[in-house]
Amino acid sequence: MKAIIIEKYGEPEVLKLKNIEKPTPKPDEVLIKIKATSVTASDVLIRSLKVPFLYRIMVQLIFGFGRPRNPILGMVASGVVADKGAAVTKFNVGDEVFAYCSMPPMKLRFGSYAEYICLPEEWNLALKPTNISFEEAAAIPYGGLLATHLINKTNIKRGDKVLIYGASGSIGTMAVQLAKNAGAIVTSVCSARNFELVQSLGSDKVIDYTASNAESQLETYQYVIDAVGKNKTSALKVKSKQAINKKGKYLSIDDGAPQTPKKSFLALKKLAEQGKLKATIDKVYPLDEVVEAHRYVEKGHKKGSVILTIN
Repeated sequence: MKAIIIEKYGEPEVLKLKNIEKPTPKPDEVLIKIKATSVTASDVLIRSLKVPFLYRIMVQLIFGFGRPRNPILGMVASGVVADKGAAVTKFNVGDEVFAYCSMPPMKLRFGSYAEYICLPEEWNLALKPTNISFEEAAAIPYGGLLATHLINKTNIKRGDKVLIYGASGSIGTMAVQLAKNAGAIVTSVCSARNFELVQSLGSDKVIDYTASNAESQLETYQYVIDAVGKNKTSALKVKSKQAINKKGKYLSIDDGAPQTPKKSFLALKKLAEQGKLKATIDKVYPLDEVVEAHRYVEKGHKKGSVILTIN
């Protein structure tokens, strides 16, 4: 099968298209013929190691020193079941599925930058909603699960004011929708060019973080959610940490290891089936243009998700 191999950490050019052996499913696994995957910020971070020194050591402890132990990146997949192990009961050959290729806390199985992947049937794997495409299905799990991790730390009640900083990214676009589904009045922080996008997802108010009067537009919120992480900041972000009421909370995606239980994954599937959660796709690249896809994501300005299609 064709796969994108990374033999050392570095710039996007370390990603190479190669032919390798197709995996064979174990008794409890399904073999998925992948139709689409997503290039996430985490993929870019792992590939580049452009992080502070101590964090770089921690990343390599998890993924491997010098080069990743698993030479194929990719955290999400959508596709068709091509084969299954003898013990598998929940899926059949031909089923259209989507997946998040890990389970907490340390069960990690990247490898979706490839034509095939094997996953245990009990992991974050489910039938793909019939009302969305393979590309849309690949755009939901990463941002959706990380946004759910943040929203689950809140107790949003109808009418609560929630500020989402970084509302146009893969996590932010999902957080906007989940907060709205919970009844919040949502203010989205992003660049002005993304106002129309976040408003289409339910944002009630918008703030351009580059505007000279951005800080004066802040109100008092029950929750302020940082969906971009602590490496990205602005004067508005600093000020937003103080824009919470006495019982309010400030939540960052960088606070603690994200929990991605299967119940959260299945909840995302249900919302997508109900039309209450929509995927946002910025760009779509074929697998052999993965270097260009990584370059684009690394710029840090993508809207929602960047997808790789695999034919």
